[in-house]
Amino acid sequence: MAHTDHILIVDDDREIRRMVGEYLQRNGMRTTLAADGREMRAALDTSDVDLIVLDVMMPGEDGLSLCRNLRAGKHRNVPVVMLTARDEETDRIVGLEMGADDYVVKPFSARELLARINAVIRRSRMLPPNLQVTEAGRLISFGQWRLDTTARHLLDEDGTAYPLSGAEFRLLRVFLDHPQRVLSRDQLLNLTRGRDAELFDRSIDLLVSRLRQRLRDDARGQAYIKTVRSEGYVFCQPVVLLGGNA
Repeated sequence: MAHTDHILIVDDDREIRRMVGEYLQRNGMRTTLAADGREMRAALDTSDVDLIVLDVMMPGEDGLSLCRNLRAGKHRNVPVVMLTARDEETDRIVGLEMGADDYVVKPFSARELLARINAVIRRSRMLPPNLQVTEAGRLISFGQWRLDTTARHLLDEDGTAYPLSGAEFRLLRVFLDHPQRVLSRDQLLNLTRGRDAELFDRSIDLLVSRLRQRLRDDARGQAYIKTVRSEGYVFCQPVVLLGGNA
């Protein structure tokens, strides 16, 4: 039997919940409606959800806090499309930093939202299974380096700390979660939750180059991140979980 995508709509505006839910149902999807974070968590605990439509501006727990908590918990892999009433670049960036896969600015057309939902679900199903190595502990060892996943910095063999930018940290986490696997540029963009193609497509190679410099990875030797011609990149080093002590 064909799978019916199940969409969880979280918005404190009853009319928006109803409108979005009815439109998605008319287009072959199953929907669950939630007015706040409590109802969202209850729905996630009782049924499988393929994607969450999450409003940013809600009283109490707002959408950004809910998204951040989702990414830190057992539902971390459920895609999220955020609804925002403001078209400010900072709002969009914060949403992506919190782990959103896409965003739609209010007022929006239901047709656009449906297109965004379908695109995010399609991309998420193209990705390789996430091994989630780095979720299990604070320190991850690879080659001559360790990554402190709490402080978000690298430690060399002498214990010297080297801070990473947010983008560098997310990309390194992707590689550590998928060692020995070839990842295309599109997969890297989606796994790091980059949404704006115009912004991110041109920068993924530059970001890999920056991360190689952080790791002192020789461009010719490529001991850590190897370029696979016409395919993408592969993280070559074994990844070892050390636990919580430096």
